[in-house]
Amino acid sequence: MINWFKWLVLSVLTLVIMVALGLYISLRLSLPALDGNSATYHVNAPTELSRDSLGHAVINANDIFDAAYALGFAHAQDRFFQMDLQRRAASGGLSQWVGDIALDIDKKARFHQFEKRAKAVFDNLPSKQQELLVRYSHGVNDALSEYTLPPFEYLAAGVDIQQWQPTDSILVIYSMYLDLQGTQVELDLAREALLTTFGNDIYGFITQPSNYQAALDASEIPLLEAEIPQYPASLRAVINKQDSDQHSEQGTEENTDLNTEQDAPPPSASHIKYSNTAIARAQYMGTELPDIGSNNWAVTGNYTATGAGLLANDMHLGLRVPIIWYRAQLNYQESGSNVQVTGVSLPGIPGIVVGTNGHIAWGFTNANLDNVDWIALDDTTPTETVTERILLPEGEHEFKFELSAYGPVKELNGKRYALNWVAHHPFAANLGIINFGTAKSVQAAVRTGQRIAIPTQNLVIVDESGNAAWLPGGAVMDRQQASFTAIKEKDAATTPPKRATKLPMVINPEMGRIWTANARVISAEDFKVWGDGGYALGARGQQIRDRLFEKDIFSETDFYAIQLDNHARFLIPWQHLLYGLLNMQDIEFKPDLAYLNTWSECACEDSVGYTLVKHFRREVIQTLFGGLLSNLDQQGVNSRNLLRGIEPATWQLIHSQPDSWLPADTESFDELLVDAYRRAKHKLLDKYSPVEANMEALAWGKVNALSVEHPFASQIPLVGSMLNMQQVEGFGDTYMPAVQTPSFGASERFFVSPGHLEDAILTLPGGQSGHPLSDFFTAGFNDYATHAATPLLPSEPIHSRTFYKKEVE
Repeated sequence: MINWFKWLVLSVLTLVIMVALGLYISLRLSLPALDGNSATYHVNAPTELSRDSLGHAVINANDIFDAAYALGFAHAQDRFFQMDLQRRAASGGLSQWVGDIALDIDKKARFHQFEKRAKAVFDNLPSKQQELLVRYSHGVNDALSEYTLPPFEYLAAGVDIQQWQPTDSILVIYSMYLDLQGTQVELDLAREALLTTFGNDIYGFITQPSNYQAALDASEIPLLEAEIPQYPASLRAVINKQDSDQHSEQGTEENTDLNTEQDAPPPSASHIKYSNTAIARAQYMGTELPDIGSNNWAVTGNYTATGAGLLANDMHLGLRVPIIWYRAQLNYQESGSNVQVTGVSLPGIPGIVVGTNGHIAWGFTNANLDNVDWIALDDTTPTETVTERILLPEGEHEFKFELSAYGPVKELNGKRYALNWVAHHPFAANLGIINFGTAKSVQAAVRTGQRIAIPTQNLVIVDESGNAAWLPGGAVMDRQQASFTAIKEKDAATTPPKRATKLPMVINPEMGRIWTANARVISAEDFKVWGDGGYALGARGQQIRDRLFEKDIFSETDFYAIQLDNHARFLIPWQHLLYGLLNMQDIEFKPDLAYLNTWSECACEDSVGYTLVKHFRREVIQTLFGGLLSNLDQQGVNSRNLLRGIEPATWQLIHSQPDSWLPADTESFDELLVDAYRRAKHKLLDKYSPVEANMEALAWGKVNALSVEHPFASQIPLVGSMLNMQQVEGFGDTYMPAVQTPSFGASERFFVSPGHLEDAILTLPGGQSGHPLSDFFTAGFNDYATHAATPLLPSEPIHSRTFYKKEVE
């Protein structure tokens, strides 16, 4: 028996070793060739693609077309899986890879018909941009042709690689529309549901302006002066019925006292029976969306030691493996002049997205100007049915929706609404961003910025002469007045939508400083025209603005310090509120008060108090507004989009304490708030320390640990975790410059002064290559994790490929 058991164990171990060895060999065979020479029909002159110790791709080419070929080749070698995900996300083709789990995502994408629209956009591009996309595609496909084995993701998913088409790059731009403006599409519909369900008073209360305003001209939208409306009576009746049903199910069971024994550890929240309407309303689990967009700011040459302008940019996006951006430097000639552009590119698109050419530097944040109209159709308005067939690993799924003359149609509470979104129009996408490469001044770059077509961004530009500018860069629909909810069909424009050409801008402001952070940048007067497509609250923008007025001279390292600013200014009033509430019940909350007293006013790794304050706020908002917002979710809209502006309404309720907003069995707001804290605390302990109930486990660095993961990691047993970046203790949060959640944050940290690139910084949250055996898989991540400064400029090359023109036989 013992010999048989040993034989079995040895056999299993041998099998495991053989499988692991086979996997390793397969992965090695799929590594790209980084050195050597090759001939191709798709360059006009010898073109070099080299890489340094970080994998930074440096391209030396005769012209921009050859540079596009080489960039496509590099992108495909290092990031083709990422490129494929981007085009599939926009075209609605993810389900073919992962099955039913992605059907809802694919349906949302198919609703916009981006694959069809990409062909129309390509046909309308200038010939130069069409040629760039064709050359880029040739580079991608030549790299694919060299694969001995496809990347492991394709082996794991069991799907074949499809060649890259020029229109696929347009799909990548559309994928960014979904990332950056997708919530804008949902926001107007959520506001419409809020208005039609609960009326003007509740709508105005929930969506009111806040005192967190930091527009560049210091203008302010007046705060709401109306009285707090009554809590909707119809909704109260529904909640009370839910509470009554809950009481019936529990019979005579009493609530568990949270503090029956002071020396005993707190009981697990899963064993606590709450039976009041406050809890019924708190079942809503929606939380604010991350501050999608970014930070960028700049100072003119009057505030630098060199006299050149200085720019900072960190775009906030979801973080994963491989990362979003790809380091590249393009060197080529145009109109007889040498051009060198260094920065980050987006795999799938030729050109540098954010960067510098030595004369200027530019960066983006999500502008959130309103680019959406939902049109309430008349009952008699004709529509046609569109049928989309979504491929699955086995078979297909049929998805149908209605299409009107205004756009695709969605039904809400028996009413039809048609979507008119800027992304649906031919002027939504182009490659105008490549023209930043030849701009030598802010004024020239502004002209380029007015013509680019991408999801509308806050474009901030500086130059070596000390100038600085801001303008909305990207496609904006022309309009006379903004819409915040649906508009009636009779009020909808009957002429084809067109792109706006007269947009606000700021060049060399007297104060010498520019900042954007996804909140309103435009003036209060311009707000009436360009509206609100989902602005951030403004707390982050205020904090950046104030940091910029703390010094008279700035350097790249000074700007880096602002980007890492995790001071919890926004949560200070919440800490004061919570501390005062718990201090009145000192015996029960004595340990909690100690943590709150030493919270350090920052989203710091060791701060337990920060975690408690943040989750207290979340639970209070869920308790106060959960009933309202859950009702909207049940109608088929995403109420989370309304939470970005919920702060002023929350504080009005806390200060005024109107009885109608109290649950039926709650005597006071103090009781409601303290109960909310109890629930928040025990939810945290249940998740992070369910056995010991150890409060130290709630340190913010552990609760908010940065986890940059590969989307397939959880599906690969034993070794899947090796695809992820090393987990790092969290240090930032939302509502502060240092934005970070476990899988969301600064997708790049960029600090540059044109003419002084030797001091420029570009730090990224991962490596260049998506191949787990590549030397460049994690290269650079340690700098990001430790807040170190990675140089922008590439170092000496260690690999080089040269492409020669192949002669036609």
